[in-house]
Amino acid sequence: MKNKELTNVAPKKKFAEGMCFYKVFWIFLFGCVFGAYYEEILNLVVHYHYHHEVVWQLRRGVIYGPISPIYGFGAVLMILALGRKKRPDWQTLLYGGLIGGGFEYIVSFLQETFLGTVSWDYTNELLNINGRTTIPFMIVWGLLAVVLVKIVYPTISSIVESLPEKFGKILTNILIVLLAIDFAVSWGALIRQQLRYNGVPPFTVVGEFFDKYYPDEVLKESYANMVVIEVRD
Repeated sequence: MKNKELTNVAPKKKFAEGMCFYKVFWIFLFGCVFGAYYEEILNLVVHYHYHHEVVWQLRRGVIYGPISPIYGFGAVLMILALGRKKRPDWQTLLYGGLIGGGFEYIVSFLQETFLGTVSWDYTNELLNINGRTTIPFMIVWGLLAVVLVKIVYPTISSIVESLPEKFGKILTNILIVLLAIDFAVSWGALIRQQLRYNGVPPFTVVGEFFDKYYPDEVLKESYANMVVIEVRD
């Protein structure tokens, strides 16, 4: 009887297997796109309810893409904090609400402090916390966390890992570069807007570039709900 030689064949490596950088990026991208359209659809419904007219208003965090970074970073925080360990849904809802509400509060504070702008103000809303977040919105964050952890993340993970490794890396790297450019242009334009508001003239070609191509009128189209402020009361 002949002994058969056993050959060990290494399993084919999956793209973005486990909680790696590429996987985290796709979670971030999903959160960004979902958040942008969620805010725009929600605004459309609310506006129609009160004014009986259909108005589509951009609710984004960058100038070009349908991207809302607060939802992207929020999604990443939720998965990193809650997606690695199985827990009851009520715990995911509770922790997700605290994480989402806390993150929303911090982002509001940082935006106002460093950019001199406000994109949301819940001062007149029920159960608000210094106008930066509210208990009802924290509950929404919690519900989103449950859906994200239980349904969305496993689906995204499976789809991303099914991509051919080479194609997945090329596609992801291209998206990272495009997103980085959009972020850089958008935040540069916002910083320059604040300087204009404070009467600071452009003293470099970069400032002149932003004044020429991204004046207040252009930014108003992308950031329709953003208000430039001096001091928060």
